[in-house]
Amino acid sequence: MTTVEQAEKIVLATAKRYGTENIYFEDAVGRVLAEDLEADRQLPPYNRVTMDGIAVKHAAIENGIKAFNIIATQAAGEVPIETENDGDCVEIMTGAALPDFADTVIQYEWLQIEGNCATIKADTPGINKGANIHWKGRDKKQGEAVASANTVISPALISMAASVGKAHLAVKKLPRVVIISSGDELVEVNSTPSDFQVRRSNNYTIKTALLRYGLHADMIHIPDDPHITRQQVADCLGKYDVMMLSGGVSMGKFDYIPQALEDSQVKKLFHKVQQRPGKPFWFGSHENGTLVFAFPGNPVSTFMCLHRFFFTWLDQSLGIIKEPQYAVLSQDYTFMPSLQYFLQVKLSMQNDARLYARPVTGNGSGDFSNLLDTDAFMELPMERNNFTKGEVFRIWPFAK
Repeated sequence: MTTVEQAEKIVLATAKRYGTENIYFEDAVGRVLAEDLEADRQLPPYNRVTMDGIAVKHAAIENGIKAFNIIATQAAGEVPIETENDGDCVEIMTGAALPDFADTVIQYEWLQIEGNCATIKADTPGINKGANIHWKGRDKKQGEAVASANTVISPALISMAASVGKAHLAVKKLPRVVIISSGDELVEVNSTPSDFQVRRSNNYTIKTALLRYGLHADMIHIPDDPHITRQQVADCLGKYDVMMLSGGVSMGKFDYIPQALEDSQVKKLFHKVQQRPGKPFWFGSHENGTLVFAFPGNPVSTFMCLHRFFFTWLDQSLGIIKEPQYAVLSQDYTFMPSLQYFLQVKLSMQNDARLYARPVTGNGSGDFSNLLDTDAFMELPMERNNFTKGEVFRIWPFAK
C-alpha cells in the first residue's frame, strides 16, 4: 500500500493551473484573486469626519474661544461650507468632507448647543488638533496596491473592490468537477428507502464542501451495472477536469469503478493508502489531463480524503498557501493497527492560548453523525500505537 506521505506527493504532482476569468465582484467570495487591485484614487478620497459634532479651527481653541457660532449644517456628500471667522463653526455629520478652514472636529458629547451657539463643556478633556478626522490618503495613495494576486477573496476584499470601483475581478478558474455516487443501495434524498437502502449523502457532502471555494460541481449517480459504469466514466472523462467518486472502489464483486477506469485508459497512480479511515482511496489520471479522486463509500472516509487530499491539491492548483495547523492532544489515545490514523477531534482554545484536541470516538467510518460533534481530523503517525496527552500533532480542520 501507498503511505499517506507518498499519496500526498503523487496527488500534488498533478496540480495544475486552469487559467483565469473575469466575474462580477459580488460573486467572487471564496475565489482566488488573479490580479493586483490598486486604489483608483486616494483612500479616503477627502478629509473625512469620523464623529458627529462641529468643525472648527484648532487655533481658535488655543486662543481661548469656548463658544462657536454655527453658520450651517453639513451632511455627508455635501459640498464643504467655508468661513474666514475663527469664531465660526460648521455643524457636521460623520462621513462628511471637512471644510478647508477647519482642522478639528469636536463631538456632540463635549458640547452644549443652544440655538446657533455651540459651547465646549467645562469638563471636556483636552481637544487635540486633528481630532475625529480621517485624513485624505491616510490609508492608501492613488495607484497603491490594496490587494494582491493569489489572495482568497473575502467579504473584506469585496468591500475594497467596491471602494476602488472594481465591479469585475480577474480570478483563477476552478476545475470542472463532477461528483459521482454509485450503488443500488443509495436512493434520492426525497425518496423513502427500503429497509435495506440508505439515502445518498456523500455526494451532497462533497458538493457543499466545495462551495467554500466558490466551486459548483455537477452530480450524477451510477447504478451497480458494469456497462453503465463504463459508459458514464468515459462520458465524464470528456467533459470534466476532475472526477470525484464516492464508493465502488473497494474489493466487492459489485465495485465496478476500478475496472471502468482501467477500460477508459485512466492510469492508476495508486490504490489503497496506509490510513484509517479511507484505506481504499483510488487516484489516477487520464492522458487528456482529467484527474480521478475515487474515495471509499463510507461517509467519514470520503470526508477525510476530501480534506486531506483533494483540498490540498486544490489549494496548490490555485496557488493558495496555507500554514499547517497543529493542536495539543488533550488525553491519551491508543490505536493499534499499523496505519496512519485520522482521529476525529473536538477543538478548544484554552486559557494558555493553546489549541487542544479532544478525541471523539465514534462507531467507525460509517458513523457520519459523529462528524457533527467534531471539528477536525488529527493525523497520528503509523509508526506508533500509543499517543500521550500533551503531544502535538497536525490537524485538518473541517468545521468553521
